[in-house]
Amino acid sequence: MINVQFKPIAAVVALVVSSVSLHAQQPSAPVAAAQPSVLTLRDAVQLALANYPAVLEQRARAKAAEEEISVARTAYLPRLEGLLQANRATHNNVFGILLPQTVVPPVSGPVLPKASESVWGSAAGALLSWDAVDFGLRKASVDAARAQQAAASARTAEAELDTAAAAADAFLTVLAADAGVRAAQANVDRLQVFADAVRTLVGNQLRPGVDQSRAEAELALARNQLAQAQQNADVARASLAEAVGRAAAAVDVIPGRLADLPAPVPASGGVDTHPAARAAMASIEVVRARERVLERSALPRIALQSAASTRGSGAAAPGIANTSDGLWPRVPNWAAGVTVTIPVTDLFAVKPRQRVEAQNEIAERAHYDQTIATLQTQQVRAQALLKAASAIAQNMPAVRQAAEDTQQRARARYDAGLASVTEVAEAQHLLAQAESDDAVARLGVWRALLAQAQATGDLTRFLDELQTP
Repeated sequence: MINVQFKPIAAVVALVVSSVSLHAQQPSAPVAAAQPSVLTLRDAVQLALANYPAVLEQRARAKAAEEEISVARTAYLPRLEGLLQANRATHNNVFGILLPQTVVPPVSGPVLPKASESVWGSAAGALLSWDAVDFGLRKASVDAARAQQAAASARTAEAELDTAAAAADAFLTVLAADAGVRAAQANVDRLQVFADAVRTLVGNQLRPGVDQSRAEAELALARNQLAQAQQNADVARASLAEAVGRAAAAVDVIPGRLADLPAPVPASGGVDTHPAARAAMASIEVVRARERVLERSALPRIALQSAASTRGSGAAAPGIANTSDGLWPRVPNWAAGVTVTIPVTDLFAVKPRQRVEAQNEIAERAHYDQTIATLQTQQVRAQALLKAASAIAQNMPAVRQAAEDTQQRARARYDAGLASVTEVAEAQHLLAQAESDDAVARLGVWRALLAQAQATGDLTRFLDELQTP
């Protein structure tokens, strides 16, 4: 999850996933399927956490790392091996020693006079072996698996935080693009009225024809700006659909509280609890765990072993009668003992690997320090962004009112013959920009709050602010 405090979203994610699966089971009408999904910002975050491929990938990797702990624990279990064999082979033997190898099959028994004969042989048995003492090697292996699982969980939390923040930012981008469309449309409407008025004045020979040309040029430019704004809104919606894990789907948004100016939310949480910092620290713990495994891998191991077997052979030794055809084992044996394994030469391989892991730990610590510095810088930037965005948003009503007054007075002066069409056009530009900036300024404060929440590693307070009446 994004953080421990992000538990409410996890519960809603399950509801979202179940509702999506139920919807998929219902027969869909071919026309209704094209209807856009209407989302709030919280809906967008929940869908992103439920559907975004990067989050699903990290969750699967974390689950796989968790299962690795169970795999490591199986080393504590005794090892039981069974054997059942039948073969046809020559049976002659030779005195002497043969070094351990995997090519020449071993032959037991005395040397027989006929070496070219082949007989049937059979064997069946079981070997039970358990490492009674390993000086902490298995425990170190289990701890290493736990460290891997903790690192995978931390990376999952980091991926969820980034995904949720990206979905929220894409949602705000859609609202900003829609504000731009509304401002551009309002500008087109005003310029259309103005162009009609100028056309009437020119037709009555009260204004020169150049005024009509300028007014129509301004109207055409405003229409181009409207088309550009609509394109930006469509692209923003496509980006939002991709951010919530529904690429190419039609989505629409409900602004909710985002249309209002929010109250400042003080930053909470240090950088040490940020998912990125915890993931970097978990990577250090993984290297440490591997180092502890290496420290114990060259130590002796004591195993308790017991075996039971039975063999059969069709070969007959001189002076010894053999009534067996060898296809069925008839001669039983058992054994029990203690085996001490001392991996002497492994020490020469362990030392270089320990030096490798020592350098890996230095690298991971440097990465952790860099992560902490980056997070601290992000928090400072988020505070500066929030301070500036709040100041701009508080000042924008005055800017918009001044722009409206300027436009109205410029139009009145033009109607009275005291101003040129250029003055009216400049006033129109100023008002259109002020209307767009006013809407975007409020969203800028929300975007700064989002950046602040992402820098602290917890979006809970940001999402809770959306529910404040």
